[in-house]
Amino acid sequence: MSSPIRRVLSSTVGTKLLIGLTGLALFVYLIIHLAGNALIFAGQDAFNVYAHALISNPLIIPLEIGLLLLFLVHIYKAITNYVKNLAARPEAYDKKAYAGHTSRKSVASSTMIVTGIIVAVFLIIHVKQFKFGSYYQTVADAGVRDLYRTEIEVFSNPFWVAFYVMATLLVGLHLRHGIASGFQSIGFDHPMYTRRLTMWSLVLAVIISGGLAAIPVWVYFTH
Repeated sequence: MSSPIRRVLSSTVGTKLLIGLTGLALFVYLIIHLAGNALIFAGQDAFNVYAHALISNPLIIPLEIGLLLLFLVHIYKAITNYVKNLAARPEAYDKKAYAGHTSRKSVASSTMIVTGIIVAVFLIIHVKQFKFGSYYQTVADAGVRDLYRTEIEVFSNPFWVAFYVMATLLVGLHLRHGIASGFQSIGFDHPMYTRRLTMWSLVLAVIISGGLAAIPVWVYFTH
């Protein structure tokens, strides 16, 4: 027999709550990730010092495990919720209308599962290229990885620049609905909040996706 906690978390409300909480946690991580990676604009030394401090931190492994668990829970719950909704409404609408103003129906909300899957694939490629990709050591310190050089190497290829720009734009589209939906799932679900949440979700999505897309573009045109 399942425990009461498991039954709650498996319910529709519990599922949406888990999706919202894990999504907001990943959103916070994304802000931190962008802030750290923006140091590439400060030059090779600043970026490599940041990267080394991150990699050499003794907490990095448990943090990475925790981050992976957040991703897995978020993806699993999102997919199971999507499948459950499909089963409850097997017949698709002949025509899907997108509403404006305070309505929650939009291109972003209707494509969350698609953008989510694409973003997940993008993250696997991203981790493979930078965490497990080419390894260079800095000239000044043999114990410090020259991750700056790895970024220059990857983004000197126009294919990868285009790929990252498109992927980060999809990240923005996912965030466009995900941020507001996450806050609504934890209680900010009232008409007085909806318009502001929608506006700030758009602003933050543009800032984050724009910031992430700017890095490969800047590297390509300046190196």
